[in-house]
Amino acid sequence: MGPVTDQAPSDVLEGVLSLADLEVLAAERLSAVALAYVSGGAWDESTLAENVAAFRRRRLWPRVLVDVSRVDTRVRLLGREASMPVGLAPAAQQGLCHTEAELATTRAAASAGIPSVLSTFSTVSMEEVAAAAPGADRWFQLYVHHDRGITADLVARAAAAGFRVLVVTVDLPVIGYRQREIALGSTPAERLGSLEAYRQPDATLQDVLAGHIDASFDWADLERLAADSPLPVVVKGILRTDDARRTVDRGARGIIVSNHGGRQLDRVPATIDALEPVAQAVVGTGTEVYLDGGVRRGLDVATALALGARAVFLGRPYLYALAIDGERGVARALAHLRGELERTMALLGAPGLADLDRSLVTE
Repeated sequence: MGPVTDQAPSDVLEGVLSLADLEVLAAERLSAVALAYVSGGAWDESTLAENVAAFRRRRLWPRVLVDVSRVDTRVRLLGREASMPVGLAPAAQQGLCHTEAELATTRAAASAGIPSVLSTFSTVSMEEVAAAAPGADRWFQLYVHHDRGITADLVARAAAAGFRVLVVTVDLPVIGYRQREIALGSTPAERLGSLEAYRQPDATLQDVLAGHIDASFDWADLERLAADSPLPVVVKGILRTDDARRTVDRGARGIIVSNHGGRQLDRVPATIDALEPVAQAVVGTGTEVYLDGGVRRGLDVATALALGARAVFLGRPYLYALAIDGERGVARALAHLRGELERTMALLGAPGLADLDRSLVTE
């Protein structure tokens, strides 16, 4: 997974002009199996491509003669201020990208002043992450397990370790048909961080997913989980308006409009296409609506906010940055994205995030 050129990673990043450039550089450093795991989608990968393409179809209608000498990207996310409306989405087994794995990405997010979400299937345990980045805005992503005792243990440990929000993923009752991964074979699970005490010997990541995730988890279970959780619950994986309303009715404080990065069911809508109806369905409830999938530019962040998102969560680009240069790579990627967002807001005539309204975007 090390560099294959004579350039140091930091020198390579000097030439990066967009987050999309990171994938090419990361491909030179990742094993074929790791690259398939990070880059791949499900079935024909039409949703994977559409997540990006749907942003590019939008047209922006800027205001002029607005004082944009100062642009403010700060936002409050479930009661805590972030420096910009961006977070790091949960991603399993980051050790496939870099030896420091989630320690590096959490520290980079903390330095950037944004939240990061730790996967249930992380390489590094939640306690190790908490010790490495005690001041970070740490959220914990939960898959509900067959053994509800494991689920309760993870939630209690997350709260004890100072994680602030519980993100419950609901769009993976079974694993999507991930053709690139299947072609190259199973992804190794070198460490299972928070689940290490429960792992089976020689289990692959696919074995772990199939063995732990409870496909019977339903709305009544979600309601009980939200009521019992010591942390506010955000539900990740919502695309439909009726599901959005049910999510709020069952006690969720937030929704992430997500299709799992195109890694679950193919031919579902791009998340930016699903965002506005979902946001409208829960308007007035106090529910915070976020989006992940396809975010590659500051233009995309601004578009999502104009269509109803409070923030977006970044996925593959930060994993590519991690593979290239660890914590420094992720920090550089986030700084680049923030710079793009600030420039976009100034050019749109939007000095604050509240100025990013529906009038600025058409398709």
